[in-house]
Amino acid sequence: MEKTNKSIRNVAVIAHVDHGKTTLIDALLKQTHVFRDNQQQMGEERILDSNDQERERGITITAKNCAILYKGVKINIIDTPGHADFSGEIERTLGMADGALLIIDAQEGPMPQTRFVLKKALELGLKLIVVINKIDKPYARVDHVVQKTESLFLELATSEDYLEFPVVYTVGREGRVYDVLPKDFNESATVVPLLEKIINDIPAPNIDDKKSFKMLVSALDYDPHLGRMSVGKIHQGVISIGKKLILSSSSGKVFKAEKIFVFQGLSKIATEKVCSGDIVTIAGISESKIGDTISEPGDTQILPAIEIGKPTLHLTLGTNISPFSGKEGKFVTIRQLEERLNKELEKNLSLKVVKRTDGKFQISGRGELHLAVFLENLRREGYEMEVEKPEVIVKKIDGVVNEPVEELNIIVLKEYQGIINQEMGKRFATLIKTEPINEKEIEFVYRIPTRAIIGLRSILLTATKGTVIFSSQVVDYQPVGKPIPRMRGGVLIASQSGEALSYGLNAAQERGITFIGPGTKVYEGMIIGKNAKDDDIVINVCKGKQLSNMRSKSSDGVIQLTPPTIFSLEQCLDFIEKDELLEITPKSLRLRKKFLTELDRKRSKRK
Repeated sequence: MEKTNKSIRNVAVIAHVDHGKTTLIDALLKQTHVFRDNQQQMGEERILDSNDQERERGITITAKNCAILYKGVKINIIDTPGHADFSGEIERTLGMADGALLIIDAQEGPMPQTRFVLKKALELGLKLIVVINKIDKPYARVDHVVQKTESLFLELATSEDYLEFPVVYTVGREGRVYDVLPKDFNESATVVPLLEKIINDIPAPNIDDKKSFKMLVSALDYDPHLGRMSVGKIHQGVISIGKKLILSSSSGKVFKAEKIFVFQGLSKIATEKVCSGDIVTIAGISESKIGDTISEPGDTQILPAIEIGKPTLHLTLGTNISPFSGKEGKFVTIRQLEERLNKELEKNLSLKVVKRTDGKFQISGRGELHLAVFLENLRREGYEMEVEKPEVIVKKIDGVVNEPVEELNIIVLKEYQGIINQEMGKRFATLIKTEPINEKEIEFVYRIPTRAIIGLRSILLTATKGTVIFSSQVVDYQPVGKPIPRMRGGVLIASQSGEALSYGLNAAQERGITFIGPGTKVYEGMIIGKNAKDDDIVINVCKGKQLSNMRSKSSDGVIQLTPPTIFSLEQCLDFIEKDELLEITPKSLRLRKKFLTELDRKRSKRK
């Protein structure tokens, strides 16, 4: 009979985006006294969402580890992303867990990513605790959501053992957990019922300290003094400082465990020795990669590799060759870009990079957001680059070219129902079902090609004044369908280089909307706005008002300009067409034509 380490529980927290994972973890950290009462974190929210983009976007992007202590039991918590584009983070970290908290919004119910994370957890044999969160929402429908969750388990479970699962009810942002659905929300409620469920229902990890040490690398960390560090759950054996180790990918090369850390709260605490079943960070294995097996010399048997889903979108990335190249960035050469891309591949398992013969790179990812977040990280680190329009990755099945198809869930106020129907009709989406969620909201479920989703999120957010809830998940491949009509009109293109003036921009705004304001430096071929009609127009925005004999000084007079439309990086990727590029620098996002002069653009069309 296998032994278990009763003093440890390894728990992943999984959910659809914005269902309250990170907020609930905040409550667990605060109420188990990880922080002192006067410590800064006690007043913070989304404590684990530590990087700038996570806080700005309000989503978890990278999986993170922390640990709490309750009744003498150490609970290792793995916070995972909720957005489908970062599902690679979920896939690589679930292997460290023995159980999971499946968090579901009491109003929205199970969503596409809920299905994905639940399926992955069941495939790994994890014990589930279902957490119905946000039960204080005005339109919460708890009984209905529990029924839908039971149906989802019935559909996905491969064994009857998985059909019985404990359920708790929570108001995550208040840190309240209830064993049974309360009639009123008792303010004295705490997270204790959930902690009790974790200890009683999540199995303790199996231990075998007598066998030789073996661990699968599930994550990488970096320390400026210790270098690369390997993170994972100890599969068997004991690790101690100085122990000699080998990597499955390093042909017998011997390394030494220089430092060992375990998680305590949000920190890593140095220790001399760690037994099997715990999650550990090891320094000294400089060549480790995610998916490697670390073991003792002579033991070459590897642990099962982490399976990561395939990318669905790719784009072409190259050095910035615009007239403004090298003026705003710190890293501008192809060598610097290649080094940074190779570094990213070590930890971003969903990302694929292929260097093309022309020196550019083909970057493949799990979706628009996945690629946009990566490019934004490069930008903030000081890199300059140019990227082309993202395209869907197709594959041949039985000699037929197939494209990915997604299940798309849209929750929207009923007043915007017509907008949804109209926009989805343009994109050849097939309506699977529609049903009212409450008095004000309605849910649509569509089946739609991935290529038709590109740019859809931004359009719907604008059309619904930011109220739409939008999520999708790749479910199948089908033969490539008919082309989708272009969704946007033409653009306004700068005819010459210089500085944009109010007079020239006023003329441009008579044709459409502009993306720049007065004083902005532009170059010939740069896109400075969107035309109200379908054709592209070349316009001189550097033009000032002509002087006459009656005037002694230049003046544009009083010109009232509409403020420019400013796009995010993700919106820029949605906007550009195949004959256009997005120039990305630490200070600017510029849209441009691939061919800058009008003569070159005409020549390219004749080819």
